[in-house]
Amino acid sequence: MEARNFITAREMITEGNWLLTTMNDLPRYEKPPLPSWITALFGFVFGLDNIATLRMPTMLMAIVLGYVGYLFSLKILHNKLHALINALILLSTFYIIAITVEAPWDIYTHGFMLTAIYFLYSFFNLPDNKWKNSLLAGLFIGLSFMSKGPVSLYALLLPFLLAYGFVHKYKGFGTDRKYFPLLVMTLLATVIGIWWFLYVRLADPNAFLAITKKETANWSSYNVRPFYYYWSFFIQSGIWTIPALLSLIYPYLKNKVSDKKTYRLTLLWTIFSVILLSIIPEKKARYLVPVLIPLALNTGFYLEYIINNFKSSLSPKEKIPVYFHFSLIGCIGIAYPIIAYFLLKDGLSGLWGYYALSSLALFTIGILIFLRLKKQQLFSCFILTIALVAAIKTLAMPLAGAMEKNTEYRSISDLKHTMQDEGLKSYCFGEMAPEMIWDYGSAIPVLKGEEEILIPEGQKFGVLVIPADENEFKRIFDPEYSYTLDNVYDLNYNANPGTKGHKDRLISKLYIVQKR
Repeated sequence: MEARNFITAREMITEGNWLLTTMNDLPRYEKPPLPSWITALFGFVFGLDNIATLRMPTMLMAIVLGYVGYLFSLKILHNKLHALINALILLSTFYIIAITVEAPWDIYTHGFMLTAIYFLYSFFNLPDNKWKNSLLAGLFIGLSFMSKGPVSLYALLLPFLLAYGFVHKYKGFGTDRKYFPLLVMTLLATVIGIWWFLYVRLADPNAFLAITKKETANWSSYNVRPFYYYWSFFIQSGIWTIPALLSLIYPYLKNKVSDKKTYRLTLLWTIFSVILLSIIPEKKARYLVPVLIPLALNTGFYLEYIINNFKSSLSPKEKIPVYFHFSLIGCIGIAYPIIAYFLLKDGLSGLWGYYALSSLALFTIGILIFLRLKKQQLFSCFILTIALVAAIKTLAMPLAGAMEKNTEYRSISDLKHTMQDEGLKSYCFGEMAPEMIWDYGSAIPVLKGEEEILIPEGQKFGVLVIPADENEFKRIFDPEYSYTLDNVYDLNYNANPGTKGHKDRLISKLYIVQKR
């Protein structure tokens, strides 16, 4: 996904495809262009070869998501400490971190939508600034739509509106004369959200309709999973799995939380989001990201309860999962240096500094968690957990470079210049992996499309073929052409050929084809 998005941003800069977006010089209208525009801007300023800066916008959006989570929590709870707990849970949730690494556009659509919900909540509840709140809510709903279509509208906004209706019943909405601002909000969100789709529909109707038909079909035929596939959604919160699960037990927590009505709001928001996502046949783990936002706020109620009442009113049975949760985290920190060494010792050359710093940090945090837990200082344990996540992200994740490397790894980045030096053109037969196209450095003309196969002009040229299309390639070019295998490019970084993690889609064979 990251390669797809980066290719689209690159072709905006190199080919000028800012509105009629492309990937490998072919129409890519599956996703709206707003995140690609933002990424392209960073690429234009810092260079397309700087992967770190291309990834920076998604990291900044994650920070925005956490900050808006804090502001929204503060607005609904009126408690700065509780709001801070919520924001830190959200930022340290496993899949929120994961999507900043994978760089899909989900973080944009949900970040903008949470911002819209912040202003929408103010619009519903406060009599003042109704025009300001309605216009800003409409703006950010539109920006969310321009980031990934109706995904967040369906999976984050609609569940919120349902939950808000159940809890607050939209009381007083009609008496504040908010219908006209609501209409303007809706119109503004619609204009901002769909103008690009209308433009593409008019400018390139055939490609747009074909892609729309394919995407619509995918909802019911691609990655189809059973209705209950998302029922373990709380596991995606990662280090907060146990508190997240306990926060969902309404009979247990309803009379213990500091704000029962808001707790019902976050709980129903979470459950409605899971149900709506479960209805859609197509399911992927990262589609759970909108669920993790209200779940983080819901988990905050449980953590606030145990932090404030652990010493005073928690029963021995209630303390068991708390001790287990923080002890497990402490053990992770203490065991890290040993486990990391035995797993990575053969590849630590040049990375010993990261290993030493990460081991020292995580081991120290693990010890401190046990010391604070013994003194029943739960807020300190919570902050140390956040510190552990931060240490993993900043100090331990770079050690991924020490993992076992594919001895057959071969980049395709030099092929373009090599072929140009020999006066040959390069083509690809079939659908190349996005990682290959990104690594190549520019678009590669496609010979085998969905409906036709093209034969290049010229006596001699190079063709990149994935293993799945190799037999068809040979059939098409026999007997008028001779072909010679020139090279094999393998972008499997950590998995050797023949091992479980080795993917054929990341292999491309270069054939030099010559007319007989």
